[in-house]
Order: sequence, then structure tokens, then C-alpha cells
Amino acid sequence: MPWVRAKLRGQLIYARADAAGNLTAEGGRVEIRYKPNDGRMYRAAPGNLSVQPGEVLPDDACGPAEAVGKKKASKKKAAAKPAPVPEGAIVAYTDGACSGNPGPAGLGVVVLQNGERIERWEYLGKATNNIAELTAILRALEEIPAGSPCVVHTDSQYAIGVLQKGWKAKKNKELVAELRATLANHDCRLVYVKGHAGIPLNERADELARLAVEIRGSGRETRKTSS
Repeated sequence: MPWVRAKLRGQLIYARADAAGNLTAEGGRVEIRYKPNDGRMYRAAPGNLSVQPGEVLPDDACGPAEAVGKKKASKKKAAAKPAPVPEGAIVAYTDGACSGNPGPAGLGVVVLQNGERIERWEYLGKATNNIAELTAILRALEEIPAGSPCVVHTDSQYAIGVLQKGWKAKKNKELVAELRATLANHDCRLVYVKGHAGIPLNERADELARLAVEIRGSGRETRKTSS
């Protein structure tokens, strides 16, 4: 089911719609997302949504998500922790940023290997968030020697789906095909991490992606590290 951009209390969000761009409601509520790949789904009353001019976006503009339940006031949620990494594996964190979808886009990559920390940021011009997320993974793999055990972390459920879970790519077919071929030459596992959950290297990849968009530029830095 497609998506449209809409405003909810002045904030720009994604909302479910039909092919003509009209809001679709189930049980009197419209499914919405604040970000395309943050893993959380909300619902809003149609009367509180104001559809914005623009194209109707495809279903895969937003990745799968789970409904957000009521928060428990008595418990504080600890910062998320990444899954354990096999000993000796190269570690990478990737992220994409997009101001509008599509819009000015960038990517950020952090790779830890052989006692070095490599950081890359790249401005992609006008692109979608999914393209930025996929290209970030590709750039990380470019830093990793073929055949080396590695774990690449991403907060894009869409990327995990089309690259590791067998989802059919409805868009970005050439980029997905290139990534699948590249992954075939690597001993690589993709791991989903929740974005903006206090995971330091994921937060750093996000900072680099947003930096690329802000300065409309690209760069690469390498430094020794004990991480």
C-alpha cells in the first residue's frame, strides 16, 4: 500500500494512502511513520492529518515496523546494545540520511579493522533514504577485503530485507543486484540495530551521513584505535 507525505501537528510524516494519494484508515485510524526506517508504527486520526503536495510513494518507501504500545512509566529503558560480534571479525556501522525523500542525501560509514578506525562520509545528491542506506553498506564493503569475516550493522530494515531475507526489490534493482554480488564475495553478516538508541558507532555513522548532506561533500579519515 502506498505512502504520502502529510503533516501531523505541524510535523512532516509518512501516511498510508491509496494509489490516488487519498488517506486510508483502518478502524478509523491511519498508519503513520515519523521516519521511513525507525522500526516504529503509529496511528493517527485522519482529521489530524494534512496531506502535502507531491508524488505518491511506493510501499517500500518505509520498511516494516511494529506497533508502538503504551510505555511503562515505572521502568527506564536502557540504551540498546549491539549483538555480540564473532572474535576476529571486522566491524562496520552504516547509515544514510535524506532531507526529504527523495532529497539531498548522504551516507556515513565507520569500519573497525586491523587496529584502525575508518570513517567515510559521502554526499549522494538527490536520492531516496533507501538508496542512501544501501550505498552506505556498499561503501563499507569496499573497505573490507573480500573473504574477510565481517559484521555490518545497519538501522535499515529495508536493506536487511532485500539483501538478507530474500525480499523482492521493487525499486533500486541495479543497486540491490550490485550489493548482492558484492556480499557473495564477503564472509559477511548484516545485523539490524535500532537507530537513535544510544549505540555509539551507529550514532557516529548517522552524524557522518548528516554531515555529508550539510556540507554537500565527501571525505575519508583513518586513525589508529584500540577499539
